[in-house]
Amino acid sequence: MEKTAIIVGAGLVGSLWAVYLAKAGYKVTIYERRPDIRKAEISAGKSINLAMSFRGWKALENVNVDEDVRKMSIAMSGRMMHDLDGKQNYQAYGKEGQAIYSVSRGGLNAKMMDIAEERGGAKIFYNHRCVDVELENGIVHLENIETKQIIQAKADVVFSADGAFSAVRYNAFQKLDRFNYSQNYIEDGYRELLLPANADGTYKLDKNALHIWPRGRFMLIALANEDGSFTCTLFMPFDGEISFNELKTDAAIQEFFKTTFPDFYEMCPNLLESWHSNPLSSLAIVRCFPWTHGKVALMGDAAHATVPFYGQGMNAGFEDCTVMFELMKKHNENWPLVFEEFQKQRKPDGDAVQDLSVHNYFVMRDFVADPTFILQKKIEKRFSDLHPEKWIPLYTQVSFTNIRYSEALAAGNRQDAIMKKVMDRSDINEVWDSKEVEDAILKLVNN
Repeated sequence: MEKTAIIVGAGLVGSLWAVYLAKAGYKVTIYERRPDIRKAEISAGKSINLAMSFRGWKALENVNVDEDVRKMSIAMSGRMMHDLDGKQNYQAYGKEGQAIYSVSRGGLNAKMMDIAEERGGAKIFYNHRCVDVELENGIVHLENIETKQIIQAKADVVFSADGAFSAVRYNAFQKLDRFNYSQNYIEDGYRELLLPANADGTYKLDKNALHIWPRGRFMLIALANEDGSFTCTLFMPFDGEISFNELKTDAAIQEFFKTTFPDFYEMCPNLLESWHSNPLSSLAIVRCFPWTHGKVALMGDAAHATVPFYGQGMNAGFEDCTVMFELMKKHNENWPLVFEEFQKQRKPDGDAVQDLSVHNYFVMRDFVADPTFILQKKIEKRFSDLHPEKWIPLYTQVSFTNIRYSEALAAGNRQDAIMKKVMDRSDINEVWDSKEVEDAILKLVNN
């Protein structure tokens, strides 16, 4: 008998999951609320360039679509810090050859839709809004936004990959008894800016670095695009002395950039045009449980939406596909068993990636320019190089391995406690690379 699956949401995770399901012999239908984005001009706005790392690449490699994405990605081997005087300080992410990859969200989404149709044989219906789901029966009720017609679609299994504000979760899961749900906005919002290429099409900054202007309570970042431009994002509180709500006039905006990011201001002649072209947006963390009920499962942001400061939202969603597919094989597509183990295994990792993301915001905006933090990272790297079996830096665990997020977070907390004791030495600046410090760390690690 023909095996059927419905995916609600033709975003990154939904499109990739369609390829996995097709590989397992499922006929896949995707319903998407938006129009086909491939027919619209893709620009900045609410897109924050994505950072593809190990988990994402692994998920793509599993179904042989990684090379399609590599062609549109740009390697970033480290952070480039910009101080108030315009001086730049480079901090490598990992070992030689390790990098995360900048990729346009809109461009990648369009490519993943192509792949879902061409490799997964998926049929995508656009302008279809989910209005209800019968979880036990695998029936999705949808409204055609253009005609207002209500249709029903039924499949053996249904997957909700429709993002942080999931209609499946809202219309069905949140009506279940004992369904836990929380939505927490952080105090900061973001606005995108476009730093154009030079007149000859070249980059104004090193394209192989993630650029950060850390300023304590707020920061500006920039990731390269294929056309020589950079997608830049200002993260800042909505309210307060220095906040989005205080930048009410063009003069105030220009003065803020001129005094706070002077090197960027000089490079960005279209600052005001870019500022007014892109919306001010908010950032939320969504936690919920259970992730599955009846014939329906939540995946990606629908299950564990996070903030973008570790660059792991997409990677975590793609890893959901890896884990779900492995469980499909393990349980011979016995979906009740697959779903139960999926949510039991992934829920701690969903929570952990959210905690990691919030923590890394503080790292990026507050600590990366701090000499003590920089020294600590040098000590950690030295110890890790000498004792790789005893110490993997937290960033490496998250971005360059598939160690579970929950395990990486726990290990990172243990390492932080050790480093706090090491950094308390009054002479640490003089002896940081000594055998004595190495032995002290070794003793603490082995305790």
